[in-house]
Amino acid sequence: MHCQYGENAMPSLLPKLPPRGAKGDEFPGPPSNGYTFLPWLLMGTGAAVAVAKGEVAQPVLGGLGILAFAVLYALVAFRAFDKQQRAERSTLVMLGALAAVTYALGLGYGGVWLLFFPLLSLTCGAVLRDRRLGYVIITLAGSVGIISGVKTGDPWDNMTIAYGTFLSGMVIAALLSLSETVRELRDTRQELARTAVEKERLRFSRDLHDLLGHTLSVIVVKSEAARRIAPRDLDAALGQVADIESVGRQALTEIREAVTGYREGSLATELDRARSALGAAEVEPVVRQSGPPLPAQAEALLGWVVREAVTNVVRHSAATRCEIVVDGSAERVTLTVTDNGRGAPTEPAPTPRIGGTGLKGLTERLGAAGGSLTTGPAPRTGFRVSAELPVDPADSALDAELTCAPERS
Repeated sequence: MHCQYGENAMPSLLPKLPPRGAKGDEFPGPPSNGYTFLPWLLMGTGAAVAVAKGEVAQPVLGGLGILAFAVLYALVAFRAFDKQQRAERSTLVMLGALAAVTYALGLGYGGVWLLFFPLLSLTCGAVLRDRRLGYVIITLAGSVGIISGVKTGDPWDNMTIAYGTFLSGMVIAALLSLSETVRELRDTRQELARTAVEKERLRFSRDLHDLLGHTLSVIVVKSEAARRIAPRDLDAALGQVADIESVGRQALTEIREAVTGYREGSLATELDRARSALGAAEVEPVVRQSGPPLPAQAEALLGWVVREAVTNVVRHSAATRCEIVVDGSAERVTLTVTDNGRGAPTEPAPTPRIGGTGLKGLTERLGAAGGSLTTGPAPRTGFRVSAELPVDPADSALDAELTCAPERS
């Protein structure tokens, strides 16, 4: 996985997403606003025609009823697609007024006027998307069936209008809930993709800091050592120059591995590098290691700790002795790096030793693996960095089996 800055540069990490707000980003199918509810008002055309022809008693009252229904229906439909407005009491009041007008028209006229009940059920399904919806829809379907039976006496008409009322409310509620769920999942996917980009940027900057900080410190120390001893011992100075070349080549390899995301640290390798760096800085290295073999993940994490702690000793401590102790058991392993330098700085410095990017990154890495990192003054003098990490027995057994497998074969 190549780590480049920018979302479009990471095809292995991020799905190709249309920009927010683009047409391709909209969920096709379910209605997305109240305008899609307005054509359903044509179901009231029969009642409007009857009023226009004067075929009903009190046509003016019937016309006002249709107008009131249409206005309330449109208001409720548009408010149903705004989550905040949908939960307001005013929306429920409008829905109750719409229900009152619907029942008044159905009881007063019957016949085609009962078609307003499926529209009422539609708005209920759009507004009430919780447990109340089932009771409301069943009540509407049952009551319109009873009203139809009283007005027409036709059982088939009763069943048809009741079923249509029930179906319209339940279907629209299911579609709108599905639509909202899909939109939320899409937004979550985009957010996860952006978070993955930020994490990868953090990983790259952290690895780059740890790699280059240590490597450049070693190069500087060895260069100073070569300059010091060159006048009196040219062969030793050339040896230091050869070490600088080796460190530089190794740094190039490690940077490539860090960029591609496949770098695996080795505690033994880091301990050897620590001895070399400390020796070049005229700091006496003391390394003690005990306990069973560690799994690869624990070795990689502890290798980072050794690298960062030794870099700080070389750059900031002015110490003459540095002790690195690895104490492991079947359950946990502890790494302690202690120097006898000047300890934590008491005044602000251009390059602070405590709480820097390296120690902060190590704390995050160890915390993610269930471990911890503590830093502070040593008991007598100097500074101490202590890392504690749990050891998974299954990982240790697997590493041991893989190590011994070639010998058995």
